[in-house]
Amino acid sequence: MASLNLNKVVLAGHLAADPEMRQTQSGIPVCSFRVGVSRRYQPKTSEGQSQSVADFITVVAWRQQAEFVSRYFRKGSSICVTGSIQMRQWTDKHDQKRYDLEIVADDVMFVDSKGDSTGDQGGFGASYNATGYAPSFSSQTESAPKFEEMSNDDDLPF
Repeated sequence: MASLNLNKVVLAGHLAADPEMRQTQSGIPVCSFRVGVSRRYQPKTSEGQSQSVADFITVVAWRQQAEFVSRYFRKGSSICVTGSIQMRQWTDKHDQKRYDLEIVADDVMFVDSKGDSTGDQGGFGASYNATGYAPSFSSQTESAPKFEEMSNDDDLPF
């Protein structure tokens, strides 16, 4: 029996700090940034008030994605990231093994509209993505394609 393996992450939140752009020794751009995301569960204080709980997740973007993030995003910017989880391991200066969990970005998108870089609109009004302008799917009724009305479902191939 084949096993199922899936490693896909979608994050929508705000940048906790300005992105950090650098290059590898071979000149490949890499950008690190942290995305603050709210938890779904909001614990209550002893007075019964909801607490705001956020996690700050490290994201790493490479090549064109790195340049895109570095150029268009700043601390507080709303952002949507899709990618995969990666576990990094290293040994610190005290010979202790250390681990770091991070997201490797596959796609990074604006969440706010083009003119609203700091406000939160509560939705995905993405104007751009890492490959350029996001396509527009709105059309006026006179330019919309006309579809043939089918009288019954007996002619369908499924």
